[in-house]
Amino acid sequence: MFSTLDLDIRPGSGIGIFELGSSLWSVISKLRARQHLFPQVEVKFDSENASTTPVILHLRPHFDLLFSGYHQRLHTICLRKFRDLHPPVILRYKDTVISSGEEPLVKVAVTRTFGPTYPGDELRYPGVWFSFEDDAINETLQGGTSHTGSDHRSKEVKRIIVTQKETQPGERDALGEVITCPAMFGDISRAVIKIHHGVLLHFFSPLSSPLQIRLGETTAQDLNLDLGPPSKVHYKEDERMAIHSSSPQSDEDRRYTDYFYNYFHHGIDFLISGQTHIVRKIILHSNVPGSPLFQYYKRCPWELEGQPEDDEDDTPPRMCFPDKFEAISHFLSPRDPPPSMVLDRTDDNDNITLPSPVSRLYGYNGVILEVNEASQVVSVMVF
Repeated sequence: MFSTLDLDIRPGSGIGIFELGSSLWSVISKLRARQHLFPQVEVKFDSENASTTPVILHLRPHFDLLFSGYHQRLHTICLRKFRDLHPPVILRYKDTVISSGEEPLVKVAVTRTFGPTYPGDELRYPGVWFSFEDDAINETLQGGTSHTGSDHRSKEVKRIIVTQKETQPGERDALGEVITCPAMFGDISRAVIKIHHGVLLHFFSPLSSPLQIRLGETTAQDLNLDLGPPSKVHYKEDERMAIHSSSPQSDEDRRYTDYFYNYFHHGIDFLISGQTHIVRKIILHSNVPGSPLFQYYKRCPWELEGQPEDDEDDTPPRMCFPDKFEAISHFLSPRDPPPSMVLDRTDDNDNITLPSPVSRLYGYNGVILEVNEASQVVSVMVF
């Protein structure tokens, strides 16, 4: 027995639990908590350009969700196969049932509910449109006849597409970024990394100002006040990288255990000194599909800031997370890339199987890059 999907349609805003502007990370987290409603989820992306190209979630049999390539925000919702009973679907608009398994949605019901609109092959309204074509070949192309007269009024809706309302119709890119909306407020819009200094966090919000996190200055208490409590506090027990350190820990240092503040919903980790409780390192995650840490962290749209040309330069050069490793490496050091260390994050988890689980760590002055086999930087550490 399947649970019924009782969905309300909100033109320009969303359908059911799905809200336009929501992050890929938060949507997949919702799906994990509702596996009884969405047991089949397929993630599609371009493996060679996973940092920049859109991501599609197929929730069989009813939903296709399109996410933008840069900020990974829900851009378009497509609802289809309303009469498929696995699970059954009930559609509502403003608390009124407009379709159910026993009562299909037809053209005349749409016009009665939503009113008149411009002529065309679909019924298009601001923020929502209704299509009479599905994934199958058009009946007319198979020798069928077109709908006229009363049959035209009874054409069955096959797909409903919800997008943001356009202020200037036709000007927005169908695969572009989502216009800032309330679902994005409080999330990081830009994270500007200042090497050796820290990171400047900008937020999606009309009122918030940038937040400066400084290495060697910002405390754990500051993070709690400015960012709220972390998702998790993890005490640093893995000391395998200490063998590469040029300054081994003293007996005094070993008395104190460093710990991480994990902000999964911001895509950032902070390593904090167990002795002084001051931030020592900052790790920012790109949430690249196909990488071992995909969906552990929300995408943090980081930018690496270089040195300004002079004191009056207000726009210093920057490299961003979509840029390939070779370009970022040259930006950090014009010489050849430094020697790398191999990291397989699946070593400690036998339940994860990935086509390319191995990444490489490249160390620069104040920065460590984690790079996958497609030359995409999946995380950056600042220290």
